[in-house]
Amino acid sequence: MTHDAPPTPDTSHALIDALERDRSLEPPGALRERIRAIEWLEEWLEDAPESDPLHERAKALLARLFGAQRQLCETIRTEIRRGIGMQALRHWSPGGDIDAAEGYDHLDALIGDVLAFDEPADGIAPLEPGMVFYQPTPVRHIFDLVERAGLTDGDVLVDLGSGLGHVPMLVAILSGAHCVGIERERIYARLAQRCAESLHLDRVTFEAKDVRDADLSRGTVFYLYTPFTGAILRGVLDALRRESERRSIRIITFGPCTSVVESEAWLTAVGPSEANRIAVFRAAPV
Repeated sequence: MTHDAPPTPDTSHALIDALERDRSLEPPGALRERIRAIEWLEEWLEDAPESDPLHERAKALLARLFGAQRQLCETIRTEIRRGIGMQALRHWSPGGDIDAAEGYDHLDALIGDVLAFDEPADGIAPLEPGMVFYQPTPVRHIFDLVERAGLTDGDVLVDLGSGLGHVPMLVAILSGAHCVGIERERIYARLAQRCAESLHLDRVTFEAKDVRDADLSRGTVFYLYTPFTGAILRGVLDALRRESERRSIRIITFGPCTSVVESEAWLTAVGPSEANRIAVFRAAPV
């Protein structure tokens, strides 16, 4: 399936014909191709008038593919609840094949569905100066995080600005680590906690509080996807430096905050630094 050129009526008809006949999109392993087909159909239906004779066929086809996707997600949720989520999700690991330039992909669609919950009914509190609008970490980078940081069930990962909780939940599933999400937005923290409980993730907790007021004493690993900048970031880094004077810790960053963190003299980079990739830093008591 290609998005190289806008479809014409003839190409749309041919493509919908082909998709209706193509049952290879329904097995679990066809995730990437199924997501591309779903995205194309959603875009086509958004632009096509309901009077188009292909409209109902496209809707039926989309429902069929959504059904296959729901079945896969429910299977994964069941495996997570049974305590075998690590095996279930590692099947989807991109391994070392991380496309740093790409944005969100089929893995984000999958995990977004697996960890889905109702949209918040209440409004989101306005951000203070220095706080950054929430965006989830792309899933392939969370796999990369677990691998490159060597996380184990003896670690406690603290996600500073955890948003909807994808990093703590996925890290706990993939590594067995205890995970704590610190999130200022109470609605996000509440929904993430509800999702973790529904999946029986008893090693994951979320705290609705400002990171400047959080207890950092439990953490062995701290994750930041550039949740804040300026004075707030400076204050958090100073707090983490004080923690490093008591015990060894690691700090994992993603996004623009990496350039700030790597300039900290008390931190040592672990492995090479690559643009648009997870960066790992280590600090030990002096």
